[in-house]
Amino acid sequence: MFAIAARRFTLVALLATGLCGCGNPEPATTGAPAGMRRLTEEQYRNSIADIFGPDVKVSGRFEPILRPQHGLVAAGTSQISVSPAGFEQYYTMANTVAAQAMDEAHRATMMTCAPGPEADACVTAFFKRVGLVILRRPLTDAEATAYAAAANESAKTAGDFYAGVALSLGTMLASPQFIFEIDRTERGPDGVVRLDAYAKASRLSFFLTNSTPDQALLDAAARGDLHEAKGLAKQVDRLLASSRLETSVRAFFTDMFGLDATAELVKDPVIYPSFVRAVKEDMPEQTLRTITQHVLLDDGDYRDLFTTRRTFMTRPLGVIYGVPIAQASGWVPYEFSRDGSRAGLLTMMNFLALNSHDGRSSPTLRGKALRELVLCQPVPIPPGNVDFSLVQDTKNKELKTARDRVTAHRAEPTCAGCHKIMDPIGLGMETFDGVGSFRDAENGISIDTSGDLDGVKFSNAVELGKAVHDNPATAACLVNRMYEFAERRPALSGEKAWLDNLTRIFAADGYRVRALMRRIAVSEAFYKVQPEPNTVEGKR
Repeated sequence: MFAIAARRFTLVALLATGLCGCGNPEPATTGAPAGMRRLTEEQYRNSIADIFGPDVKVSGRFEPILRPQHGLVAAGTSQISVSPAGFEQYYTMANTVAAQAMDEAHRATMMTCAPGPEADACVTAFFKRVGLVILRRPLTDAEATAYAAAANESAKTAGDFYAGVALSLGTMLASPQFIFEIDRTERGPDGVVRLDAYAKASRLSFFLTNSTPDQALLDAAARGDLHEAKGLAKQVDRLLASSRLETSVRAFFTDMFGLDATAELVKDPVIYPSFVRAVKEDMPEQTLRTITQHVLLDDGDYRDLFTTRRTFMTRPLGVIYGVPIAQASGWVPYEFSRDGSRAGLLTMMNFLALNSHDGRSSPTLRGKALRELVLCQPVPIPPGNVDFSLVQDTKNKELKTARDRVTAHRAEPTCAGCHKIMDPIGLGMETFDGVGSFRDAENGISIDTSGDLDGVKFSNAVELGKAVHDNPATAACLVNRMYEFAERRPALSGEKAWLDNLTRIFAADGYRVRALMRRIAVSEAFYKVQPEPNTVEGKR
């Protein structure tokens, strides 16, 4: 059965990509100018662990990467530089990592060089070898010699051979060529400007593993395999079958759903005494476990994430959800009852608590998050002079429910336009309080959770999830966000036809995330660059 499923997946993927020769060619795209993208903190840490070992510690502060309006943090990496203070942090981290790499516990795994007459040649060869994995491209002989010479001079000053190597290694790790993923270009046999093989390897690796290219991928780049459809597909399939794919999928959905904001989430302890540290720590992990189980291990339909009853639970979370968990620690699979009030990500604690205020729920915030994060439908920023006091007055004796208060608020002409696209769907989740616990009344009044999503009526959060599942914008949004995550920039107008076609293929393939990632990774669009006037190939 597994072999049949594997053959089916391969055939579908080949049909989708046109690699079997039986599909239509993909629509042409304009590509984007060659650029550079700063590694995220997670990519930096993953790269250090992959190069030097998981026990080498990274200690320091990373300057934040701002989320572009209505976009992913990943897209912000192409719009940010490093301040002088930020570079000092990178320099300190680089030298700390290098010192660990050259200490007695680690140096033997990195190099066999020792002080003596053969040291210069050995250290030069070491920098040639390690430079390939750190800078994600081969070093020239001159570069390797320069790093070795700097190590020799530093060793004389420090009076320690390995300290000298560490200082030179730290310089390499503090280089912008490590801190940034840089698009290096060349002219192909047809004279068209393209990414060189190592830039292709980097782009592919950061997309599918959220880390630096491994040795097999660098070897493929050296052979020129990545410029051939079969060679590229072989590496893509290898990475898609790797356990490292989960790291990338987790990073993508953390970014798409804004789960990183959970770390800064604060709730009123008087109103929500059960919202303790363990609950806060478990919330995003519950969401990510649910997602990775469904889209990777089960290879399920992405849209089913909004209707599934299956998730994972810990005892602290069980208190909020009102379910008994016998196991004192760790995670257990859990399935909500078929006639219960919960199904899908919209009824899980992370979405509900994150899109609420510190002391109350918020149909407006939840509706806004659903529109922007799940459907990719930007909501305008409210005017600075809007009076929210009516909505915030949860003790109002006449407007006892959130529905009453936001309906009155929408009566204001300046508020009506935005709130009509947020509140009707956000009210569908009002049976869950500010941390996600279920309730059926507010101030003694039964909560009305009926509404409609783009003309599709629902009566509760479960039916809202089904409406989201069936909404065409749900799948289209994922496709656009995945491409944005892969490219680490917003999609351009010249890529719209290709993305529309990709959305159709995503639907034909059963809305499978792994197949979508493969389609992007083997496409010409993913690697295409626009030639720029006076561009010097190989110097980007």
